[in-house]
Amino acid sequence: MNESAPVLPEIVSRIQVRIPLNVLLSRPVNGFIQAGLNPEIGLNALDLILNSSDRIGEAAQQFRKAGRRITLHAPFADLAAGSSDPAIRTVTRHRFAQMLRLLPVLNPETVVCHTGYDWRHHGYFRLQWLEKSLETWIWLATQVRDLGSRLMLENVYEQNPEELRALLEPLSPCGVGFCLDTGHQAAFSNATMDQWLDALLPYLGQVHIHDNRGRKDEHLAPGCGHIDFKRLFDRLALLNRRPTVTLEINSESDLPASLEYLGGIWPWF
Repeated sequence: MNESAPVLPEIVSRIQVRIPLNVLLSRPVNGFIQAGLNPEIGLNALDLILNSSDRIGEAAQQFRKAGRRITLHAPFADLAAGSSDPAIRTVTRHRFAQMLRLLPVLNPETVVCHTGYDWRHHGYFRLQWLEKSLETWIWLATQVRDLGSRLMLENVYEQNPEELRALLEPLSPCGVGFCLDTGHQAAFSNATMDQWLDALLPYLGQVHIHDNRGRKDEHLAPGCGHIDFKRLFDRLALLNRRPTVTLEINSESDLPASLEYLGGIWPWF
């Protein structure tokens, strides 16, 4: 993040801001810290292959010294926790195992994962997909919990909350929570935001904030698309729920306006 970017301290300390690990490590971490930001560090396969835990640990130590919270977004591209191909599931577990080795270094409060479900591909063998997925997520959730964090499963291409509830209910004993991705809900779901909250509120632990116009996943700054974030926050406050909130915008230049927008609708000061 730009060290000179203006921030709003009253809101910035309350949210996470997405930053890919390769971006975080390519510039001085103190710029992110001086801006008062809490990172949600995004990982991909190359991050796990190319970066040593010592290098990542140096950045994490600076965040800890500054009193910043860390959340983590697991790799997801081409991974398939519920694949019918055991070789693909093996690769998926391998990447997650590499990620797990970083948890004692980063000490994240949450670890967010995509379920990998897409009704267009998996709908016709859904029960088999669900069985294999649960095997993977039970293993991962237990490991994450034992390392002091909490696994969150995020909606992406799920059309309705029932498709995700089928995972969250049996995973509840493992402490798995729901990460509501507002942009994915708007772009890919047939259900309203209220319907998602009504169905999955008991599991809600995190919210990803980014906007779009309802046609594709654009990761716009909040207020630049069609999502009614004020309605969402007001309802969460009314329901006495205060999940971890992560800002997931694509452009760093949108950060000041995004913080100002969220500061204007934030109900938990």
